[in-house]
Amino acid sequence: MKLFRADRLIDGCGGPPVEGAAVLVEGDRVVDAGRAADIGVPQGAEVIDAPPGGTLMPGLVDVHVHLAYSGQVAPDAFRAEAATIPYPAIALRAARFARETLAHGYTSVRDMHAPGGTIIDLRDAVAEGLVEGPRIRACGLGLTVTGGHMDQPGFADHMSFRDMNGVCEGPVGFRAGVRAQIKRGADFIKLNPCVSSRVDERLWRFEMTVDEIRAACDEAHECGLMVGAHTSGGPPLTAAIEAGCDTVEHAHWIDDATLELMVERGTWLVPTLAVNEASSAYVLGQPDAPALTRRWAERSESDKWERLERARKAGVKVAAGSDAGFFLTHGAANGREIELFVQGGYSELEAISIATAAGADLLRIDAGRLVAGKLADLLIVDGNPLEDVRILRDPGRLRVFKGAEECPRRPG
Repeated sequence: MKLFRADRLIDGCGGPPVEGAAVLVEGDRVVDAGRAADIGVPQGAEVIDAPPGGTLMPGLVDVHVHLAYSGQVAPDAFRAEAATIPYPAIALRAARFARETLAHGYTSVRDMHAPGGTIIDLRDAVAEGLVEGPRIRACGLGLTVTGGHMDQPGFADHMSFRDMNGVCEGPVGFRAGVRAQIKRGADFIKLNPCVSSRVDERLWRFEMTVDEIRAACDEAHECGLMVGAHTSGGPPLTAAIEAGCDTVEHAHWIDDATLELMVERGTWLVPTLAVNEASSAYVLGQPDAPALTRRWAERSESDKWERLERARKAGVKVAAGSDAGFFLTHGAANGREIELFVQGGYSELEAISIATAAGADLLRIDAGRLVAGKLADLLIVDGNPLEDVRILRDPGRLRVFKGAEECPRRPG
């Protein structure tokens, strides 16, 4: 039995912090949480005290990462790395990235595509205790049409790749694609139903047909899996929700009718504010960037705040996903998402709840809240993140516990 004590407790449930707090853990589960004076010190309990002024809070959750990729700031890095690094080497490097992510306070993540089943295998290695890392939910390969967002052109005619993406055609093909990822061990399914259009004045366009989206969602739901969708906005975004997608990633442009539909369906919004900021800054810093690409970057960066405010007022379920691995380094950059939620109008307490309890709910992981019965994934923070949420990005001010076991402060 372990007793964690601190000047305050943020339990993840959204209520005000508890002052003079404690969390009692037995095994890997929380037994009690609240005022230290009420809990006392059970006989034989190991007492772990936070520094003066410190905070207890749930472990953080990032619902959109790519552990197979480095976050290198280059437009072609995403596909170039998969083309030049063997899959075993990608998996070994991903283990390092997972450990960095954990050291920065993230005890759970959702991986949104990786080649060759690498992150499914990493998930299993972490669960078996072979390597250190957060709890992982992995989709395996993202499903896309030929020449789609995850099957980009530009390679020489003689080049071919195996298991770098899940290319499907037609409703029957997408059902088969879902089954293939389930067979490989996927926790959920990733689709690319709509993409950004940078070849004309539109900001979005359909990638998959509505029948393809619906077939994939029906197959996944029949097997008990959720579906996450890479989206931009407009009619393709609305169609993805109507067809059954459970989470919409990015979703830069959403009208009010679609927000109402999301509330009705219980669809999650994962706005990926941090990668929007990073990728737009990169594009706008290139003097030779095409005019339509610059226009898209300018619009996506400026419009994201208004979209976020309307989603908040509508009561849409929101979770924090940084897209680390794409223009963002693992660990050091994940927490930027929380800061941007605060910049976008959420309070520090609301942003922390989005990055803990909401994320755990989306991942269907029994964590995210420090209440009796939940997994003891928690942080001891040297300071008060409700006064300055930026301290959550400093691993030197964090002690990270997953299942009540302390994790390495930084990779060695």
